Amino acid sequence: MSERLSPGDAAPDFTLPDSEGNKVSLSDFRGRHVVVYFYPAAGTPGCTKQACDFRDNLALLNDAGYQVLGISPDKPEKLAKFVAAEELTFPLLSDPEKTVLTEWSAFGEKKNYGRIVQGVIRSTFVVDPEGKIEKALYNVRATGHVAKLIKDLSLSA
Repeated sequence: MSERLSPGDAAPDFTLPDSEGNKVSLSDFRGRHVVVYFYPAAGTPGCTKQACDFRDNLALLNDAGYQVLGISPDKPEKLAKFVAAEELTFPLLSDPEKTVLTEWSAFGEKKNYGRIVQGVIRSTFVVDPEGKIEKALYNVRATGHVAKLIKDLSLSA
């Protein structure tokens, strides 16, 4: 696992396919704040709750200048079904080789039901308009995380 990212670090750039197979790069959003969140698997209860929380708060985040990108190891076809089923309106990106997950330290050892396993570490990052990490949040909870992020960013509905 790579060393964890901290505020002030340069955000590792990436280019990944979205749910429709279009290439999306972090650098496409230079000049804007970007919320990049990593989640284990599309369609699972926790990941669905988290994605729907982002969807339900997207107007608030977008109005405040934040673009949201979700990244998981799922293939684009699975992401497309997830986007359609949950009516998600922000890009979900596919990283099946876990290259970006690893670069961002969002893949590695974690506890799952008391056992140490290798997997996706649910993490959220805020990248500033210059491409630097503003916030690095590891091991976040699926439920209530978006509300906490909005509070931490001093945004209000």
